[in-house]
Amino acid sequence: MADIKIRRMTWLDVEEVTKVEEASFAIPWTKEAFMNEMLRNDQAIYFVAVHERRVVGFVGVWQIVDEGHITNIAVLPEYRGQGIGNLLLTQLVEFARSKSLAALTLEVRVSNIGAQKLYEQFGFENAGRRKRYYQDNNEDAYIYWAKLGSETDGHIAHPRD
Repeated sequence: MADIKIRRMTWLDVEEVTKVEEASFAIPWTKEAFMNEMLRNDQAIYFVAVHERRVVGFVGVWQIVDEGHITNIAVLPEYRGQGIGNLLLTQLVEFARSKSLAALTLEVRVSNIGAQKLYEQFGFENAGRRKRYYQDNNEDAYIYWAKLGSETDGHIAHPRD
């Protein structure tokens, strides 16, 4: 794997994060949406993956009371398959634990098997389905949940092999 650093996102990263988003999603969030997340949403926390001073991936979560809703996670296509998603999720789980969050949740496309496998490695479980969730093609989404335990109790901490 390339020398990747994970750090908190700042508003200065918005331009590059938007490029990662546009390379990853059919209906990407806009630059303005990310600026709003950084400057006006107190519940939003984002981390970026940086390689040679370039943002190559990111993950975001909204902290809602004692739960975290993962809003998006993306890695540039040319950096996929190198474990960057694992690094981002590991950082997010560590952050969630530091804030005493009880659980994490997210939605994932039914067709996105690679992402589902990644989430399952972290202990996420399929808890249901949202019909016609995605606006670009009316694809369903699976709802994934993971309870956060301590690092030693067997709940999500680090990816399982």
